[in-house]
Amino acid sequence: MLDFQFPVLHESEIQELLSLFETDQQVTSQSGSEDTNTAVCPSDERKRRRMISNRESARRSRWRKKKHLENLSNELNRLVAQNREYKNRLGSVKHQCHLVGRDNERLTYEYLALRNKLQDLYRILATLQMQLQ
Repeated sequence: MLDFQFPVLHESEIQELLSLFETDQQVTSQSGSEDTNTAVCPSDERKRRRMISNRESARRSRWRKKKHLENLSNELNRLVAQNREYKNRLGSVKHQCHLVGRDNERLTYEYLALRNKLQDLYRILATLQMQLQ
């Protein structure tokens, strides 16, 4: 499960965001002053305001997309590093498993050899006991 984290904004990014808001306010205030100073056709003025608004909206959309891509890139880098760490750990565990397997095999052979020696000793003891009777 991925944890969502809010992006950390640097000073330049904050300034860019603030400039977007200031631009929106300037457009609103400029359009009001132009209405009183010049006789601009209302439909042309609406088109111009809409065009400016669309530009600003597109700029904000590009900024959001850029931030989203940066977040995805950071997440990718984190997951690649985590995957590398898991691969390293898996390699270490495989190596340990191999060593334990070799030790187990050695101990099994040692057990079999000792069991055979013990059986030989029991036979010798049984032979000696029969000779003493």
